[in-house]
Amino acid sequence: MSALRKVLVVDDDPVVGKSFNRVLSGKGYVVVTAEDGYDALQKLQSETYDAVFTDLRMPGMNGLEVAERIKARQPWVPVVIVTGYGSKTSEERARAAGVTDFLHKPLSPEMIEDSAAKAMLWKVPAAAAPAEQAAPAATAAEEEAPGRFAVLKNMALFLSAPFVGLVYAVLLPFVGMFMLARIGGKALMQRPAAREALSYGKFVLKMVAAPFVGLAYILAFPFVGLAMLIWNGGKALIGARTSE
Repeated sequence: MSALRKVLVVDDDPVVGKSFNRVLSGKGYVVVTAEDGYDALQKLQSETYDAVFTDLRMPGMNGLEVAERIKARQPWVPVVIVTGYGSKTSEERARAAGVTDFLHKPLSPEMIEDSAAKAMLWKVPAAAAPAEQAAPAATAAEEEAPGRFAVLKNMALFLSAPFVGLVYAVLLPFVGMFMLARIGGKALMQRPAAREALSYGKFVLKMVAAPFVGLAYILAFPFVGLAMLIWNGGKALIGARTSE
């Protein structure tokens, strides 16, 4: 074996840990022992292991709970259950948690060595890999579409801003004139003689303002149309990229 493999043996009986160490230490393995499940989980947080062998019946946290917690945090680590009291129910639960193998006591040197070699060859099931890779890709596509939409929206606002400002500049004087005329008209309407003059003034004001209002519409329409084209084109582009 080209590199040392590190295995963690979890058992409240120190004799078991010594047995693993005696068999595997000369076969290219480093054996580390833990006296219970809590000790094992702490060691797994601070060190990297190539495999874990855990007894099924231990005080506090049993081997099934140890296996489930390891698989929830580090699913790539092979876990082997060591037991002399195995049952169909416990084995089904262990299989569901992702346990790699079972070792049934009493243990022999050949059983320990063969189980360790088998654990070194175990790989994370390939069926889970595409799903894990597809999720980030879908998320990236979902994040990319709103980003493109925001860029197109900002571009349309940037292009139309000068012309919107021009429209406001053209219309503002006439809006002011209209407000003054309205205020003055209300005052003059109190006098019957002024009503006729006010009516005539409103007609003249409309005649004067009409060309400028038309000019404002003529200036604004092309840019409004351009903004609508950019908007619709951006939505179509985003829809096409999302469907891919």
